[in-house]
Amino acid sequence: MPMPTFRSRKVRALCAGLALFAAGAPIGHAALAAEPSVSLTYADLADLADPAQLVLRVKVSRQAVVEPERAPGLAPGHVRLYVTAKPLEALAGTAPAAKAVHYLVDLPVGVDRKVPKLRGESVIVFARSVPGRPDELQLVAPDAQVRDDPQTVARLTPLLIELGSPGAPPRISGVRDILSVDGNLAGESETQLFLDSEDGPVLVSVVRRPNMAPVWSVSWSELVDQAGRPPTPETLPWYRLACSLPQSLPPGANLASDAGDRVRAVRDYALVRQELGACPRNRN
Repeated sequence: MPMPTFRSRKVRALCAGLALFAAGAPIGHAALAAEPSVSLTYADLADLADPAQLVLRVKVSRQAVVEPERAPGLAPGHVRLYVTAKPLEALAGTAPAAKAVHYLVDLPVGVDRKVPKLRGESVIVFARSVPGRPDELQLVAPDAQVRDDPQTVARLTPLLIELGSPGAPPRISGVRDILSVDGNLAGESETQLFLDSEDGPVLVSVVRRPNMAPVWSVSWSELVDQAGRPPTPETLPWYRLACSLPQSLPPGANLASDAGDRVRAVRDYALVRQELGACPRNRN
């Protein structure tokens, strides 16, 4: 039996909102229930959870295909579905009072061009509420629906706790400047890297002492945290830095006037980037 299609105003309104997300970022892999080989990294989950007002477990009760001409921004090889689902549990935010919620999601079609069947499946969606429409959700990205299984929930839960904690590390918006100066002893120096964030400056400090390995730390304010340490991989502080800092310093950021200080500033920035490591993503 052919999959039903929807033409209602409600679907058109949700499609228009989804197109805004599609225009701002490439569409990656969609529902992982339909693509079990795709494994989400920590950064993938953080990319979805960070902008979401609501992270919700739902059970899909109905789905309908949105006609391609009414699905702006739809990536090739994908289908847009209008989903009706029963809210099960809010992992973050407040669960909607409605008995059923509706949202749009883009899914990859199979090699046989068959539309994935979600009815009866439990999934996790990362969404924003639609003002004045308590039964509608707008996903934060066209593919902001993931498999609901114990492994995903176990990885997602500590991330959501970190995001919701007071004083959580803010989003990094760019590199402001960097300055390296010599210390009192030969071979001693300190490099300070100032980053811009939505909550004010963030300071990364690299200290070198004679016959010792360099030590770096991060303070999420302008005050130097002497007890600071590099962030642990796959934590929110690590994500903020590893997934935001450019691979090299932007032009004009190096404030040192002495040539040796400038070289050391570049070297210390490279040290920080190297020790943070890559920010792997499997979503596009």
